[in-house]
Amino acid sequence: MQLTRRDLLVMGSVGMGATLMGALPAIASLTDDEIAKITGGADVSEGDLAITAPEIAENGNTVPIEVTAPGAVMVAIFADGNPVPNVASVKFGPMNPSRSASTRIRLAKTQNVVAIAQMEDGSFQKATSNVKVTIGGCGG
Repeated sequence: MQLTRRDLLVMGSVGMGATLMGALPAIASLTDDEIAKITGGADVSEGDLAITAPEIAENGNTVPIEVTAPGAVMVAIFADGNPVPNVASVKFGPMNPSRSASTRIRLAKTQNVVAIAQMEDGSFQKATSNVKVTIGGCGG
């Protein structure tokens, strides 16, 4: 059997597609692993934690988000579709009257932005917002 360049290109693209499809669950599990590190495996519930993000972001390089977490001592923000899901972490001191923060983040593609808050009583809360990105910000 004689291989042509076309045969090699087809075999290479099939192999590359299989490799990339295998990596998609790994990215989601990276986010879950990072959340588990913060929570120590504790239950995460819904609560007063709120994340505000645009429904559609025309440019993934600068996506504005705001997190409001009454009674929180720390908030961690994750983007579950980014190669590195950790986006930001904010700690609130006892003298902080407003347990909120805003920033701009970079998103590679359409994905969920997840906020995990550690409350003063040691419990954890979670909020999620889906952002549709038209032009990716992480090299996409």
